[in-house]
Amino acid sequence: MDYSKSGNAANPKGTPRFDAQNPRGAPKDKHGQTPDKATLLARLKAAAEAKKPG
Repeated sequence: MDYSKSGNAANPKGTPRFDAQNPRGAPKDKHGQTPDKATLLARLKAAAEAKKPG
């Protein structure tokens, strides 16, 4: 039996496992950009308020 032919075909080298670009018709997403600190703090405070008992 030829074991070199068993299994799935290997992906070409250098290709990502996912498409990092926005597909056509999708809403624009800013890849690799982090939100500013004020937005982050507001989100964290809102999450903390929602988590408070009572």
